[in-house]
Amino acid sequence: MMILLILLGVAGVLVIWLIALYNGLVKSRNQVDEAWSDIDVQLKLRYDLIPNLLNTVKEYASHEKEVFQKVTEARAAAISAEQSGDTEASAKAENMLSSTLKSLFAVSEAYPDLKANGNFMQMQQELSDIENKIQAARRFYNGNVRDFNTKVQVFPTVLVAGAFGFTARKFFEIEEQQRENPGVDFHQDEAK
Repeated sequence: MMILLILLGVAGVLVIWLIALYNGLVKSRNQVDEAWSDIDVQLKLRYDLIPNLLNTVKEYASHEKEVFQKVTEARAAAISAEQSGDTEASAKAENMLSSTLKSLFAVSEAYPDLKANGNFMQMQQELSDIENKIQAARRFYNGNVRDFNTKVQVFPTVLVAGAFGFTARKFFEIEEQQRENPGVDFHQDEAK
C-alpha cells in the first residue's frame, strides 16, 4: 500500500511538473504573439501615413515617378506580407519599405519648398516617431522570441515542446544591405 501511495505521489508531481512546463510554453508563445501585434499596430500607422506623404511630395516633385512607384509597390508588398502572417516575409518586405522611404526623403532634399512645407514636416516627424516605435517594438518582439526559443530548446522543456508542437520562432532582423546603408536624417537641419 505504501509503494502505491509513493508511486501515485511521484506520478502526481510529474503531472504537475508537465502542466507547469506546458503552461510556461503557452505563456511565452502568447508573449511573442503579443509582441508581434505591437509591431503590427505601428506598421499600420506607417502604412496609413505613406499615401499622404507621397501626395505631398508629388505636389513638389512630380517628375520623380520612379521613386513614388517604388514606395507604393514596397508598401503594397509590406501590407501583403503582414497579412500573410509570415514573420520572415514581413521582415523582408518591411526592410524594403524602409529602404524606399529613405530614397523618398533623399529626393525631398532637392526641393527646398517641400522641405519648408509645414504639412510635409509634420508627416516627416510623425514617420520618424513611428519608425522609432517600430524599432522599439522589434526589440521587444526579438526579446520575447529569444526567451521563447530558449524555453523551447533547453532540457527538459524541449521534450514537452516537441511533444506539443512548440517550435522556435524567427527573429525580426534587418537585411545585410540595411546594416551598411547610412541613415537618412528625418529632421530638417535648423542651421539652414
